[in-house]
Amino acid sequence: MANSPHGGVLKDLYIRDEPLKATLQAEAETLPHVVLTERQLCDLELILNGGFSPLQGFHTQAEYTSVVTTSRLPSGALWTIPIYLDIDRAHLDTLGAVPGSRLTLRDPRDDQPLAIITISDIYTVDRTQEALQVYGTTDEAHPAVHYLRHNTRDTLVGGDVQAVNAPQHYDYVAIRRSPNEVRQLFKKLNWTRVVAFQTRNPMHRAHRELTVRAARMRHANVLIQPVVGLTKPGDIDHFTRVRVYQAIMPKYPNGMAQLSLLPLAMRMGGPREAVWHAIIRKNFGATHFIVGRDHAGPGSNSQGVDFYGPYEAQDLVLKYRDELDIEVVPFQMLTYLPDTDEYQPINEVAEGVKTLNISGTELRRRLKTGAPIPEWFSYPEVVRILREANPPRDHQGFTVFLTGLHASGKESIARALQVALNQEGGRSVSLLLGETIRQELSSELGYTKRERDINVARIGFVAAELTRSGAACIAAPIAPYDEARQQVRKQVARAGGFYLVHVATPLEACIKNDRAGVYARAIAGDIKGFTGIDDVYEAPSNADLVADVTKTSISQIVHEIILLLERDGYIGDR
Repeated sequence: MANSPHGGVLKDLYIRDEPLKATLQAEAETLPHVVLTERQLCDLELILNGGFSPLQGFHTQAEYTSVVTTSRLPSGALWTIPIYLDIDRAHLDTLGAVPGSRLTLRDPRDDQPLAIITISDIYTVDRTQEALQVYGTTDEAHPAVHYLRHNTRDTLVGGDVQAVNAPQHYDYVAIRRSPNEVRQLFKKLNWTRVVAFQTRNPMHRAHRELTVRAARMRHANVLIQPVVGLTKPGDIDHFTRVRVYQAIMPKYPNGMAQLSLLPLAMRMGGPREAVWHAIIRKNFGATHFIVGRDHAGPGSNSQGVDFYGPYEAQDLVLKYRDELDIEVVPFQMLTYLPDTDEYQPINEVAEGVKTLNISGTELRRRLKTGAPIPEWFSYPEVVRILREANPPRDHQGFTVFLTGLHASGKESIARALQVALNQEGGRSVSLLLGETIRQELSSELGYTKRERDINVARIGFVAAELTRSGAACIAAPIAPYDEARQQVRKQVARAGGFYLVHVATPLEACIKNDRAGVYARAIAGDIKGFTGIDDVYEAPSNADLVADVTKTSISQIVHEIILLLERDGYIGDR
């Protein structure tokens, strides 16, 4: 028999509200609406399907305060992470929202109505206190604290919700199961003891060994339930990870394990989050839950020290194990023993026994460089999937972004670099010159700061897409403002390599090189807001290369850019 839900009753609001669906659907189209954020979408889905039982909506102020300060709901039920609906106050005022109002909550992907919330209260909170009490820090190196400071809106809305529609998913539909569906699966398979394993990373041999050990020790089966909502920034995308999970499932003994996805928005909250994860797995029917080393830990703080101790999460879950009524399976890190070809918990390995391990950092290095990944560490099927998603750098795209004054020589450098990269071969090379982009992509824009920033943002978008496709992109706009350039760096760096080259040719030389006489017209006042004359150029402080065509030849500048690309493995020997 599956475990009882947290609070005793599974709050599946889809089942509860099914008799009212037609009425709610019609009402939803008449109400003011709020478009959810990605995190809110994940939270709402787990409220509606019962994954967050006993919650039936977003926290009221009393619930929020109780959870933050005591790790409990006002009822006394254990609950460690606040679940709230944050909305800009100005938007609420526009909607005319007050306690007692009803709002439609819409899916940000397709604008479908998902639920109706009846507002109980509207309140504000102290984000610093939330950070300290829930996550134990105000350091913005912690993803949840950074999210609090930069992504959450200023006002919280609490109240119960009614289900209108389930969020529509188009990926891995067969293994996206609600708590009720997972419980039915356990019943069909006659599983009475189930060990749940959560992961936000690809699985390798050690993970398979860990879960098999846990199941055999508890005479149980295994539910692999990876997170496919929000995880830590920089994590491998869930599409790649799910392909890995599907590849590793046949490696389990026949009938031992099942795979089911969880649309959770992780906070990386360490000990408190581990308790929250245990509650969620109880709602899905699991009787046991694996809590590993540094469970849900975000890594190091801004001083390089881990936010949480390696077994702090295990200790907190064990503290509440009787109340949780789910057996905690604590595991230490497994390490490989080459002499006996087996994995063992690191604390059980005798002194002097040879061990091998590959860290996450080392794995990423091997993927980037194409270095071999041994079969004792991972299965060939898994490695193949990871290599497809993380090709070595000589198969990845990159952008070289040249910025500088008009007639600084950046376009000549760009053209020469294009020739050099075409000669190198291995990928297509695209050239985005400032004036070409102005004509083809931004012809309606003028030259105010806002319009210049829009133009640079468009260049960044195109560069990121080219980079993501594996091409080499060379962009050469003036791009006078630092904030806009930094946004392009962030956007492109998520897709591949990014190099900022400041062509720092002095203004006097630029004026001399300007055969079209544009500077002369600007100096005469015929052109207003011209960069370098009556509008500012903010010199980059973090350029990867600074060049001046009055001091260095174009061929030498191109050579120096090529050396940067070779240094980082984007071009060179293959």
